[in-house]
Amino acid sequence: MRIRVAISGLVQGVAFRHETRKTALSLNLTGWVRNLPDGRVEAVFAGAAESVAAMLRWCKRGPRLAQVRDVQVREEADTESFDAFEIRY
Repeated sequence: MRIRVAISGLVQGVAFRHETRKTALSLNLTGWVRNLPDGRVEAVFAGAAESVAAMLRWCKRGPRLAQVRDVQVREEADTESFDAFEIRY
């Protein structure tokens, strides 16, 4: 399973990308996370459906200092494979 999420709220400057990577790795997910110029965080998660669902639940609350307002989710086809989970700049 693979999803793309766009997370809005207070999600930049609160270690969101770092904690997203840490959580994704603990769930054996691959993909990436990055900050967007408009203040949102965007990520792609690929892996087992249960792990992707757990990651999505985490994204809805984020790390301790984050204030998540909204999470937009879009399922995607597995057209690109990832070797790991990375932070993109």
